[in-house]
Formats: sequence, C-alpha cells, structure tokens
Amino acid sequence: MTRKRASFVATQAFPDPGGNVRLRICKRCKELGLPSTRPAPHPGPRCATHHREFRKAQRETAHDRRVQRIYGLAPGEYQRQYKAQGGRCAILGCRATGTGRKKLAVDHDHQTGRFRGLLCSTHNQMIGEHSDDPQAFRSIANYLENPPAYGTGDDIEEANIP
Repeated sequence: MTRKRASFVATQAFPDPGGNVRLRICKRCKELGLPSTRPAPHPGPRCATHHREFRKAQRETAHDRRVQRIYGLAPGEYQRQYKAQGGRCAILGCRATGTGRKKLAVDHDHQTGRFRGLLCSTHNQMIGEHSDDPQAFRSIANYLENPPAYGTGDDIEEANIP
C-alpha cells in the first residue's frame, strides 16, 4: 500500500478546533526570522533541520549527565578533556571506533574511582582486561621486543615465563 504523505508534509495544514485550517510553522525558524514555508512535522513544532539540532543537543546533554552521575565528572569536563586530547585516544591517539556517534570511553582507576582520561573502546577494554596492572603491560612490551621463539639460532631454549 502506497501512502501519499509527500503532499501532506509539504503543506502541513491542520484544522484547529474551530475547523479553520492553519499551517504549522517551525518555532525555531520563527525565532530566527527564517521564511515560514518550511514544513514542521516534528514535535515542537520543528522542521527537519531544527529537529535534528534539537535531538543532537538532547544527546549531548544526556551523555554529559551520564558521565557526571557514573564517573563524578564536573559538568563539561568530558568535553574539555576531549578537546585537550584533540578528540583522540590518550594512549595511541586513535579515534573512537564504531559506527555513528561513538564517543571516547571515560577511563578511571577502579580502586580510587579517579578519572584518568579518555580512551578508545579497544584500549579501555585492554586496560580493564589486565586489571589496571602496569606490570602486565611491561611483560607484554618485553614479549613484543624479545619474542621467545626468535631465540639465538637452532637451539631454542625453554622460555622463561614468570
């Protein structure tokens, strides 16, 4: 079944309780003095452009409140740290991975709860999997720099693994 919504959206005419037909105008366009020819099908009423802006602002506010509640960050602290890090992971400088509006993860010390920085999800999970143990990362670095399989030649000795 095909719907003929295009003509409905284009006019956005709605009858008021008295039966008079009126045009819904975007309240943000009206505030900005923009032409009132844009349809306003979204709550508010808002046109598509201003509805997207409104939803983006809502998402940012919700994220800010969430990091305040969970990690105890001051209002706007996530955004300040994000800008200070250039929008990149504090470990290797990579961007947030994932689709859409992926944010950098808030890294914190699990013993003290103290905020350390913003990381991509890969590096944040890597730190969590090793229980924030610096010695584990030193061992990993040592392994990468001196792999036991490289040995000294034909005779491969038993690896000295702690």
